[in-house]
Amino acid sequence: MSVAFDDDVKACAALVHRADPDRFLAAMAAPVPARAVLFPIYALNVEVARAPWVTQEAMIAEMRLQWWRDALQEIAQGPTVRRHEVVTPLSRVLSPHLAEKLDEYVAVRRWDIYRDPFEDQDHFDAYINLSAGSLFAASAQALGEADEDVLRDFGYGVGVANWLRAIPDLEARGRIPLLDGTPEGVQKLAQKALDRLTSAKANRAAVSEQARPALYTGWQAEWILKQVVARPERVAAGALAQGEIRRRLSLMWTAATGRW
Repeated sequence: MSVAFDDDVKACAALVHRADPDRFLAAMAAPVPARAVLFPIYALNVEVARAPWVTQEAMIAEMRLQWWRDALQEIAQGPTVRRHEVVTPLSRVLSPHLAEKLDEYVAVRRWDIYRDPFEDQDHFDAYINLSAGSLFAASAQALGEADEDVLRDFGYGVGVANWLRAIPDLEARGRIPLLDGTPEGVQKLAQKALDRLTSAKANRAAVSEQARPALYTGWQAEWILKQVVARPERVAAGALAQGEIRRRLSLMWTAATGRW
């Protein structure tokens, strides 16, 4: 897909740069034409991810998420789409099917608004699948051919890795992010995520070269999950950040080899 890198896309890139430096770096490792597709999707992610946290009023947070769901519905149904620096470029890169996929992603983020724990493992898995998994599925398939199951496995692995990094902040905000916060429970979750990540990597051939750059954002996940399996106490300590040199070199290797 050929998309102009216009002022709206540049605004999306600036938003991602400010709010999500890791995802910005990963996007910048992609070819320029792919960046014009990825930055609007990643900007949507920024806006949706922060919507539940910018207000203490649940109703206002609900309204913010609904605004994005309405915008995605406009993209899916057409022909008129609201003018907005993120929605407008999104409308140029999303098919109706992918817009509906991202609607699932926005809908599941309602969990972030409230303080209720996950009901069970199926509830947690659905949250990860419809948030991280749907974001990977939409971004990769907006670029090219990619197998849905492989993307979902990869999304689960990366989603859990990012979730484990966020545990201290989520708990500080009064959320109950884990079903089993014991070292054994955390280790088990990390191993499950690592297994699905490994499965996705074993099926790299099912993701086309064109779609591959969408998976660069998961470049740190394997390292994080292996750290948690070996030392689950690192989650509570917030000690899952890579050193700057390792972080940049590992991304460069991922982009150069295409071995996400």
